[in-house]
Amino acid sequence: MTPRHIATLSLTASVLVLAACGPAPRANDEPEAPRPNIVFVLLDDVRYDDVIDHPFADLPNLTRLAHEGASFQRFFTSAPLCSPSRAVFMTGQYPYRNGITDNAERAELSHRIVTFPKLLRDAGYHTGFFGKWHMSHEDDSPRPGFDRWVSFLGQGVYFDPDLNIDGEVVASEGYMTDILTDHAISFIEDAPSADPFLVFVAQKAVHPETFPNFVRTFPPAPGDEELYAGAQPHHAPNWRAPTDGKPALARPVDANDPRSPEGGLPDAVILDRIRMLSAVDRSLGSLIAALETKGVLDETIFVVTSDQGFFYGEFGLAQERRLAYEPSTHIPLIVRYPARIRAGSTPDALASNVDIAPTMLELGGAAVPANMDGRSLVAVLDDDASTVRDDFLVEYYSDTVFPRLQGMGYKAVRTDRYKYIRYEELVGMDELYDIEADPFELDNLLPDRAPAGVVDDMAARMERLLGRG
Repeated sequence: MTPRHIATLSLTASVLVLAACGPAPRANDEPEAPRPNIVFVLLDDVRYDDVIDHPFADLPNLTRLAHEGASFQRFFTSAPLCSPSRAVFMTGQYPYRNGITDNAERAELSHRIVTFPKLLRDAGYHTGFFGKWHMSHEDDSPRPGFDRWVSFLGQGVYFDPDLNIDGEVVASEGYMTDILTDHAISFIEDAPSADPFLVFVAQKAVHPETFPNFVRTFPPAPGDEELYAGAQPHHAPNWRAPTDGKPALARPVDANDPRSPEGGLPDAVILDRIRMLSAVDRSLGSLIAALETKGVLDETIFVVTSDQGFFYGEFGLAQERRLAYEPSTHIPLIVRYPARIRAGSTPDALASNVDIAPTMLELGGAAVPANMDGRSLVAVLDDDASTVRDDFLVEYYSDTVFPRLQGMGYKAVRTDRYKYIRYEELVGMDELYDIEADPFELDNLLPDRAPAGVVDDMAARMERLLGRG
């Protein structure tokens, strides 16, 4: 398949387009309001500051979406790891409830979870999934809830991938970001006019390509290899910061293990990640152009987000996500829908990706299942001064990929002011940060400098969020 490039439109972030489902109740025989289409773009490993107010990244399509919609300032993942985060987005449930707790093989479960695309399809949406599913490395077969399915095994590859298209494995030529975009555009072009459509694009970008001996690279699209030559990535105060006060992170590691790099990513590698976003931005531009050509851009909810962030060297961490610190959990959320969202709004409401599923269902007029943990963000979209929650849960269940992080499974609670991290297996190594006073999480207030009552309050919030309080 020949990749489709629209050179004049460059999109650089992760776009999520949300459409609504199910007709709302009507009174007095009023005509039924048309339901919006949804374009939902989920990026991979893209942290908030990769795309929001970046000092040199040129992402005109992402910028357009933000200027014409809402860009959330405090949106986070409740599970900073690929499979669990995707399940949280899809189900509106925390990992402890939906069962997708790590990147292990959970093929059967990922066929059984109830996702918001399935609920929207049940309510009359024409649905398509294009990209990385990842809830099971070895099963790329179609999941329930989609009329069109284009996916791949595990993490996939960037060049000339084999794709599972509606159950049949097909060899493709080109760059993964472009190929998935082409399939999504074809779906939009062919979507029946009688029904609203949901396009879920889950890009592989900018997840690393992994080779033997854990060599990881970030290959830009052809032609983008020299972008930003000579640019210097910005490093925050916690870059290469000592791990004093973080006893769990300060435990000794094997410095010779390639899975435990010390000191952070080289600037050249960070630049390659930012270069990869140019193909993402062009993809966004192509999706926008397809909606404009069909005459439905303003009737479509366009959303861009990411599954989790990525450490560049904060506290010496590189290549990992997983931990509850801000570089791993703080992610972008941009939503464009002129019918309900004030252009250029920047909501400061605290929100989590667990809130996406109920938001999508409410916008579509579909019932929100009672077992969802998330809260709809529609009130925030209508009025960016609104708030919907004052805390949320973050979970990580340890795996064996990174030796440095073994045994660091945790539950964490984030509020407007504090973040409390309770390690499940490590005694006496918990952490508490005053995010207002210490936004870079340099000063752990535990064990003996926590303000009176704060730890008890955060522990009680945790129990409630875990359904035990």
